[in-house]
Amino acid sequence: MKQLSLRIIFAFILCIGFGILFVYFSTTIGDDSLSSFDHILINAIQGMETPWLTSIMKFFTWIGSGYVVVPITVISALLLYFVFKKRHQALLLVVVIGGTIAFNRLLKLYFKRERPVIHRILDANGYSFPSGHTMMAFSLYVIIAYIAWRNVETRLGKFLLIAFAIFMIIMIGTSRIYLGVHFPSDVAGGLMASGFLVTVAVTVYSLYLRRIGRE
Repeated sequence: MKQLSLRIIFAFILCIGFGILFVYFSTTIGDDSLSSFDHILINAIQGMETPWLTSIMKFFTWIGSGYVVVPITVISALLLYFVFKKRHQALLLVVVIGGTIAFNRLLKLYFKRERPVIHRILDANGYSFPSGHTMMAFSLYVIIAYIAWRNVETRLGKFLLIAFAIFMIIMIGTSRIYLGVHFPSDVAGGLMASGFLVTVAVTVYSLYLRRIGRE
């Protein structure tokens, strides 16, 4: 019971942190301080432009698109449900990714931030804040790492899961800035929004498992 209470407190602190940071980025859109933050990072990241790096960044942007995220989600959920018999985990995965996509669309419609008018390497439609690619990448790789974590026993395996999730999130988020389709604050806002959503989902899932005696 004490361990469960500590988890809930930790999750609450995480949610507060993600929420505060998201509110900061969302309410300072257009301010000089945020514009300075955006342009400093844009100049630094786009200043590294080379043909080979552009190809890599386009690849990671493709990996973070719905064309890849949705099939990965569906295949992973089907494997969890039918092959590994992890039905609760399959449902968790689908709910998190579906919720992330819906949440991102609602946020974009609310904030209606236009995409940056800068050096554009790749065309993109729709509003800019928060970054949908970043939100999907965070939710997908964090929740997959979480599910795999519960089924992997070795420390090396757990470390590799975390490292892989962090690497994919960073690369997909950075690719959106590099390609000129998002402000850095869009990416940061996406990280905070998905961080909040995933934390809530995992906490509710853990409480449910505790209730049915699975944890």
